[in-house]
Amino acid sequence: MKAPSFTLVQLRYFAAAAELGSMTAAARELVVSQSAVSTAVAQLEKELGVQLLLRHHARGLALTPAGRAFYAKLREFLAHSQELADTAANAGRELVGTLVVGCFDTLAPFWLPHLVTRYAEHHPEVSVEVLEAEHAVLKQSLRSGQCEIALMYSYDLDEDFQAVRVGSAPPYVLLPPGHLLANRTGIHLAELADDPVVMLDLPHTSGYFHSLFREVGVEPRVRHRTAGYETVRSMVAAGLGYAVLNQRPAHDHTYGGGTVVAVALADDLPALDVVAVRMRQARPTRKAEAFGQVCREVGELLSGRSLRESDAGHR
Repeated sequence: MKAPSFTLVQLRYFAAAAELGSMTAAARELVVSQSAVSTAVAQLEKELGVQLLLRHHARGLALTPAGRAFYAKLREFLAHSQELADTAANAGRELVGTLVVGCFDTLAPFWLPHLVTRYAEHHPEVSVEVLEAEHAVLKQSLRSGQCEIALMYSYDLDEDFQAVRVGSAPPYVLLPPGHLLANRTGIHLAELADDPVVMLDLPHTSGYFHSLFREVGVEPRVRHRTAGYETVRSMVAAGLGYAVLNQRPAHDHTYGGGTVVAVALADDLPALDVVAVRMRQARPTRKAEAFGQVCREVGELLSGRSLRESDAGHR
C-alpha cells in the first residue's frame, strides 16, 4: 500500500485552521493568503482520502470525527517536528524553543515561581508559557495539545493520563487568632464540629474536604463557600468560621490585613498528592521530560520546607 505523500506545510496549515476554526483566521495567523490555506487543506484531505473539516458558510469550520482523531495526533507530531528542527539548528546546545505547561490554580502561587526559576537555570533557551486553570480545563488542554504537561492534584484522572507523584499536600486547619484552640499544636476535626466552616468551593476540591469530614464522622456547618483561596483566608481572619486547606503560605497575613493561625490536624487524614500529568500515549518532548524532572526537584524542596515548618509549629 502506497504511503500518503503530504507535506509539513499542509499539516501546519490544517492545524492552524482546525485550532482557529476559520481559514481566514488561519491565513492571518500564518501570514499567507486564505487560498493557500484552503488549497493545502484540500490537498491534504485528497491525499489522505478522508474529509477532515466541515465548511459552514456562516459558522466557520468544524472537525469531522476523523479530523478530530487526526488533529489530536498531529499536535504531538508537530511538537516533535519543531523539536527536531531545534535540535538540528542547535546541535550540541541546550534545549530551545517554547514549552506550554498547565498548573492548577491553587498550586500556582506556591509551585510556579520555583518551577519557572529552576527550569530557566537548567534550560535558559526554553521559553515556558503557563496555563493556570482548574482541573477540568487542564485535562481538556492536555487532551487537545494546548499544553504538554500539567501540575495538578491526583484526583479524577482518567486512564488516558499518566501521572507522576512529585509532592504531597496534607490538610490543616485555619483559625482566626482569637479562637479558643488557636494556641494548640494539633486539633481533631471533631473538636470543631459546632463551629461554622468557610469552604474552598472548587470542583473536586470541596468533595475532597467533605470526604475528610465524613472520615471522622463530622457533618460540617458550612456558612460560606467561595472559589477564592485568599478569600477563604480573609474570611477566616474576620472570624466568620474556620477552614480546612492544603497549601500553606509562608506567612499568616491575609490580603485584607488580618491574620490567621494554621494548626496541624491530629486526625490521620489523607493528603492530596501533587502530580505531573501528561497524556499516556503521547511521547513527551525533551523539554517536557526536563520539566517533569524539575517538578520532582521542586517537590523535594517544598516537602523539606513543609517538614521544617511543621516541626517549628510543634516546638
